[in-house]
Amino acid sequence: MEEMLSFLNFIAASEGWPLSAECFVYLRKVIKKTTIRKDEFLLMSGDVCKNLYFISEGLLKCFYIHRRQEVCDWFFGRMETVVSIDSFYDQTPSSDFIQGLKDSVAFYITFDELAYLYRNFVEFNVIGRVLTNKYLRIWHRQARNIRMLTAEERYQFLLKTQPELVNNVSVRDLASHLNMSRETLSRMRGRTH
Repeated sequence: MEEMLSFLNFIAASEGWPLSAECFVYLRKVIKKTTIRKDEFLLMSGDVCKNLYFISEGLLKCFYIHRRQEVCDWFFGRMETVVSIDSFYDQTPSSDFIQGLKDSVAFYITFDELAYLYRNFVEFNVIGRVLTNKYLRIWHRQARNIRMLTAEERYQFLLKTQPELVNNVSVRDLASHLNMSRETLSRMRGRTH
């Protein structure tokens, strides 16, 4: 937990709003720890995402089902936050699944605990803004890459920005994430290995 608190404090302090002693006390009181085994589901479609998770170690994927096929939206690794976006922020049933790709450890707070942090600690709003900006930029880049880059260019971009995924994620999941066929991805991987 201390690593996560240090990470959050680093974000807030880098913006000129270090976490207050009272905020640290509240976080230590409410943060819980969980483990997610490989292939275990953290969230199932139809359930409400009630928690915001922070990955301490491991790797998870977020996907949905479209025309009986898994479509991988996102991969979550160490030092990243995990939610089903619409489900968590609207507190409605999710269309997403979140599943462990490796044995993982995560710390989490509930939706209500996050709301309390935002209402009572201005510095936590700074953390929320910084992380939201980070993930918006990643999401925007992914959406744009799918529309503008060739399959080869998308794969090269992944190798440059997230090389750890190539050896830790199945061809099926990576191909889905990159919006290409498994055969296309397998050929590209064969040329680079």
